Amino acid sequence: MKTPIHLWIVGLVSLLWNAGGAYDYVMSQMKNQAYLGMLTDAQRGFLENAPAWFDAAWAVGVWFSILGSLLLLARSRLARPAFGFSLLGLIVSSVYSFGLAKPTTLEITGSFALWFSTAIAVVLVLLWRYARAMTRRGVLR
Repeated sequence: MKTPIHLWIVGLVSLLWNAGGAYDYVMSQMKNQAYLGMLTDAQRGFLENAPAWFDAAWAVGVWFSILGSLLLLARSRLARPAFGFSLLGLIVSSVYSFGLAKPTTLEITGSFALWFSTAIAVVLVLLWRYARAMTRRGVLR
């Protein structure tokens, strides 16, 4: 089956979108001072005091989203589970960010963090559904 043009568009746009999250993760984990200098004291404190399981869930969310985009571009049916794992990572990290952290992300940044996390979740669900549809149509093998 010929690869539809929309697969390349979705794959490339999703890779660019997910690269933003990867950049944020890498700069935060590497403790890049120039990058962290743009954050408030409360935001830096949140990152410094986060438990290892939060970092692990964040890593799963970020790197499986990148993997999902690359797998879309490789026309692999494994893109769908990759986006699913990414969504799971986002959910687990959000449990800490919005529920268990003291102060929570909502208290630190206000409603923007909730809206942005919701947008990320919506994009991941749409990418998961897209990968499922492309698998069913035989585009992803």
